[in-house]
Amino acid sequence: MRPGRVVTYVVLIGAALLVIFPVYYVIAGSVMAPGQISSYPPDLFPHGIFTGNYQGATSSGTPIGQQYVNSILQTSIITLAQLITSVLAAYAFVFMKMWGRSVLFGLFLATLMVPWESIVLPNYLTITGWSIGGERLTASYAGTMIALVLPFLANAFGVFLLRQSFLQFPAELRDAATIDGCGHWRFLRRILLPLNKPALMAVGLYVFLSAWNQFFWPLLIGDSASRRTLQIGISQLNDAEAADPGLILAGVTLSILPTLAIVVFGQRFIVRGLTAGAIR
Repeated sequence: MRPGRVVTYVVLIGAALLVIFPVYYVIAGSVMAPGQISSYPPDLFPHGIFTGNYQGATSSGTPIGQQYVNSILQTSIITLAQLITSVLAAYAFVFMKMWGRSVLFGLFLATLMVPWESIVLPNYLTITGWSIGGERLTASYAGTMIALVLPFLANAFGVFLLRQSFLQFPAELRDAATIDGCGHWRFLRRILLPLNKPALMAVGLYVFLSAWNQFFWPLLIGDSASRRTLQIGISQLNDAEAADPGLILAGVTLSILPTLAIVVFGQRFIVRGLTAGAIR
């Protein structure tokens, strides 16, 4: 072990502890008794497992359980929809000959530079003005879920990432598949997608994390606590139970567990997918 390598490991370990400690303390604090959380100096390790914080968070005036289900359903729909639309659009931009394809793709990417804050009001006015069968989209739970996910069914970032990955596919193999009678759908399903799993996983994980952490749009479109998502519930829990940090930490722990699992087990797919197309 050379001195330079020892210094590198020390710096990396210190940086890792700085990143991991807030997550650890949130989880540890969620199982601490109220007296231990408010002790001074603060305890870093729980004295046993106290489940009252989770019971209080789920049984409080805020419907955390229903909001958790709403978040899972909303995130799943957005992730699946963006994967489908991104795959089809990226395939068209790479393998289908069309006039003005490069210009169209440039315009498509330009939508990434439009701030969400500038279009949230038109989206809100449009969605609240639509109706299905004479009933407004926000009038029922199913309609509210449609309103939650409708502005996020497609995104240019996923198309860009998958296009860069599809560009690495050898043109000779595509020509050989065409000669063998392989159509667009069969080529996409049987050949292209299995060879681009890292990029697909990266897009899916990115969309999942973005959708799970949404705050402003669910707050704006939901007209009651039971129709909003978990992030809104944690904010309301913070306002209602400011004197009991254990309940807040329990709610935050419930929120970060899915994203933490996604990052831990899907990190290699994120790295491989984001670097696809960077080296030719």
